[in-house]
Amino acid sequence: MFDRPQKGERAILVHLDLYSDLNREDLQEFRELVISAGAEPITITGSRTSPHSRYFIGTGKAEEVRACVEQEEADVVLFNHALSPVQERNLEQLFQCRVLDRTGLILDIFAQRARTHEGKLQVELAQLQHLSTRLVRGWTHLERQKGGIGLRGPGETQLETDRRLLGDRIRTLNKRLVKVRRQREQGRRARKRAELATVSLVGYTNAGKSTLFNALTKADVMVANQLFATLDPTLRRLDLAGGQSVVLADTVGFIRHLPHDLVEAFRSTLQETRDADLLLHVVDAASEERTEQLEQVNKVLEDIGAQDRPQLLVYNKIDQLTDVEPRIERDGEGRPLRVWISALRGQGLDLLGEAIVEVLDQGRVIQQLQLTAAEGRLRAQLYERGQILQESVDEQGNWLLKVELPASEWQILDRQENISGHIIGIDQNPHLAVMREAQ
Repeated sequence: MFDRPQKGERAILVHLDLYSDLNREDLQEFRELVISAGAEPITITGSRTSPHSRYFIGTGKAEEVRACVEQEEADVVLFNHALSPVQERNLEQLFQCRVLDRTGLILDIFAQRARTHEGKLQVELAQLQHLSTRLVRGWTHLERQKGGIGLRGPGETQLETDRRLLGDRIRTLNKRLVKVRRQREQGRRARKRAELATVSLVGYTNAGKSTLFNALTKADVMVANQLFATLDPTLRRLDLAGGQSVVLADTVGFIRHLPHDLVEAFRSTLQETRDADLLLHVVDAASEERTEQLEQVNKVLEDIGAQDRPQLLVYNKIDQLTDVEPRIERDGEGRPLRVWISALRGQGLDLLGEAIVEVLDQGRVIQQLQLTAAEGRLRAQLYERGQILQESVDEQGNWLLKVELPASEWQILDRQENISGHIIGIDQNPHLAVMREAQ
């Protein structure tokens, strides 16, 4: 269903500046997406106060694009916007070639990059969910049931049959992904039992996450100067100074207006980010739009429920800047906030390792708790979210627990279950001062 043409397609890029659009798309980023997909782009721009209901770009601009398609013998027209199914169908009828919007293009790039079984399942699920609203495109000549001798069918139109088959395939994919998610969950539980913290690399696409991952772990994850070079997550053990070890996860890069279908389909992959003890937020320090990209990543983290995870900003690619040396920037209490490095040159990696150790040590809470026999649900959450160092039962049948939790998990449980009300003693830990002040 998703056979792709060979690379080197001629593509017409259409970009409009809409005065009513507060979240305008970036044209240069869209060109990079198209090149990353393997197309040779020709750009047509314009402006409107609001989208045209039939063609999005208006009749005059649509005729201009159609003429360009004929002149350049283009294979596909790509819009740097979200098109409705009706607009896509109208434009394809006018241009007599394929039309894809921004979401369709990103899905196509993900389809090219998927390598693992899980990645392919997730991409296909996202594609099918996106396609389900656009099925009418290919079956306009079969929308009605036909009668007569030799034309009487089983009682449903071709469109209905296609929708039913599509629904069956989506259910099959969801069942397979449930099994994959269970396997990932088993891996996460095993890492917790082994007392290994998880550090997840996040950031805007092409910020240098995979280069940093390879530099830290000596792995051979594919690195390319293109958007979404990494799609399938990779996990490696990373040994830090002082004998501490963590699991480092390289994840898919984010982008502005990441399609909702992709976020939903990649839920199990993004779970590594949601459950991480620390997020290394990699920023392209040489990018002129680094502030906006940083905000976009934080927005996606909020969308997937990872906004409460501890973050350490890693400003990468300082080799492309002048007079910038590797360093750690700290807040007023001496906690690491930003680390400036060059993953490609290997500059500042020792400082990054030092900062990771400091943040992980500061982000742990060790407490003595007392739970009644009726509070078994809270006890189960403690086992799930943290580590039970000691457990006993007193004469009244209460549980006495010595627990170690990430600071973020402690704050969540405190909001939900008032876990601070169960404290009976504090293990004096030099790294808990910051946590106690926050409380």
